[in-house]
Amino acid sequence: MLTAPGLPEFGFVAVIGLISFLSFKEVLSASKLQGKALESSLNMGIVPLLISFSAIVVYKIAEIL
Repeated sequence: MLTAPGLPEFGFVAVIGLISFLSFKEVLSASKLQGKALESSLNMGIVPLLISFSAIVVYKIAEIL
């Protein structure tokens, strides 16, 4: 598999992690165990993965063009 330098070879891992964090946050919002500390912890994991996902999408679009 060939990738450009600086881009992750396993971008799908970031996507799977983002999906799992977002689904866990959605399930937690419907639960009675919702707390500020847990929500903040989830956001700390979601934000970097969202940035990585955005970079992957931009790279793939630029690669097509």
